[in-house]
Amino acid sequence: MVNSIKIMGILNVTPDSFSDGGIFLDPKKAVEHALQMVEEGADIIDIGGESSRPGAQSVSVDEELRRVLPVIRELRKQSKISISIDTTKSVVAAQAIEAGATMINDISAGRFDPEMFSVAAKANVPICLMHMKGTPQNMQKDPHYDDAVAEVKLFLKERIEAAKKAGVGQKQIIIDVGIGFGKRVEDNVALLKNLDQLQNLGCPILIGTSRKSFIGALTGAEVKDRLPGNLASLAIAIQKGASIARVHDVGATKQFLQVLTSL
Repeated sequence: MVNSIKIMGILNVTPDSFSDGGIFLDPKKAVEHALQMVEEGADIIDIGGESSRPGAQSVSVDEELRRVLPVIRELRKQSKISISIDTTKSVVAAQAIEAGATMINDISAGRFDPEMFSVAAKANVPICLMHMKGTPQNMQKDPHYDDAVAEVKLFLKERIEAAKKAGVGQKQIIIDVGIGFGKRVEDNVALLKNLDQLQNLGCPILIGTSRKSFIGALTGAEVKDRLPGNLASLAIAIQKGASIARVHDVGATKQFLQVLTSL
């Protein structure tokens, strides 16, 4: 099981992402960083042109395309790496795929744009459906669950069915519990500890805990110092069935997985 874990390297081409906003706005720097992550062991590069941090404001389709398309096109010229487009907009997803992307990562699970499933179905590419309570603008304003694990599982089950109804194949669908997206610290912990309860939904599980605020809440570590906490959370998630790790620190994660697979 552990041997099949894929590493998804995060590439935010935004001015306002929570941990690396503004660093890779220049397409040349973005591509250089992507290629570095490929060299360090990434299996997928996840490119996003709109921040989804708590309180982030949405950007126009044109602006998002302006940020991501040059990076995708140049990266595709220089590498055969799998490229994921991190977007909630079907137009962005469609043009990204035309430019060379091979996967869609939709934090809204197709709720913000009903055409997203049609794009995935037509292109026959994988699509990741993530749970989020509300929107990035309001998701952390007093979120509440009676049973986070049960509620997230029900949401993902419903979104899987919606995707399939729109023509997306079962084998195309990946799921993500959305750590930090409309969750309290205790909700994030409960989801990680009980991730195995989602395995019977029949989809690969992507986990994204990298540099998230719950690690800071548990440890007091600042954003750039949360790698040890992230690796600890990945160890649990992988034991519970996660098969894709979405991370900022590709090289460290690769080494961690190499040791984990040898034990």
